[in-house]
Amino acid sequence: MLSLLDHAEVDGLVAAHSITTLFYPTSKHLGGKKAAAVLLDLLDHVSVTPLDQDLLLRALSLGWHDIEDAVQGLSAQGARADHLVTRNPSDVPSTVVAVVTPPELLAVLRSEND
Repeated sequence: MLSLLDHAEVDGLVAAHSITTLFYPTSKHLGGKKAAAVLLDLLDHVSVTPLDQDLLLRALSLGWHDIEDAVQGLSAQGARADHLVTRNPSDVPSTVVAVVTPPELLAVLRSEND
């Protein structure tokens, strides 16, 4: 997926809290310095969507089962993303933004380039 960003075929976005969420398992697997290097590399390829009190209040008021999913959905919506890519699309109602799995996104991009 990151190779798509290298070729400017798509603009990548990541919710601000995802960076801190990703650091923990990455550092457990690679160690702190390598995890930081991986995330710095990621940040060279994507833009970070803002996270503030208003977004958190709106996410909490949605009443979704998982606050992280609500923050992801509202972050994508606020950034006017075309798609929110997740391995668990049923966790994010598609009323916020079109929700797709990684393979589904690749299929969408292929069809747009045909």
